Amino acid sequence: MTTTPRAFISFDFDHDDDLRNALVGQARNNNSPFDFSNWSVKEPLTGDWKKKVRDRIALTSLTVVICGHHTHAATGVSAELEITRERGKPYFLLRGRADNQYTKPRAARPDDKVYDWTWDNLEKLLRGQR
Repeated sequence: MTTTPRAFISFDFDHDDDLRNALVGQARNNNSPFDFSNWSVKEPLTGDWKKKVRDRIALTSLTVVICGHHTHAATGVSAELEITRERGKPYFLLRGRADNQYTKPRAARPDDKVYDWTWDNLEKLLRGQR
C-alpha cells in the first residue's frame, strides 16, 4: 500500500497561480501516474503568515517549488523554501513555463536542480527518487 504524499506547493502568488492550479489539476487526472495532497496556500495569509506556513509545511511530506518568470523576486517563495529546509523536509524545483524562461527563488542553493515538468519526473520526485 502506497501513501499519497502531502505536498506543499510554493509558487509566486502574483504571477504563477495558474501553474499551481495546473499541477493540482494534472494530479487529479485519471491518467496521471502521480498523486499528492495539496497543502499550498490558496489565498494571501494575514497576520503572522510565516507561522501559518511553518505549521502547514510541518504537516507535509515535501515541498514542490514552481519556478516561473519572476520567482527570484517572490519573497514568499524564498521564505517557504527556507522554512522547508528548517523543517528538514525534502523539496524540488519544477520548471513552470514551457518557454524555458524561469528563475530560481533567491533562497535556492546553487546546486538545486530545476526539473522539467513531466509526468515521469513528477512521479519520481514525489516518491523521493531524485
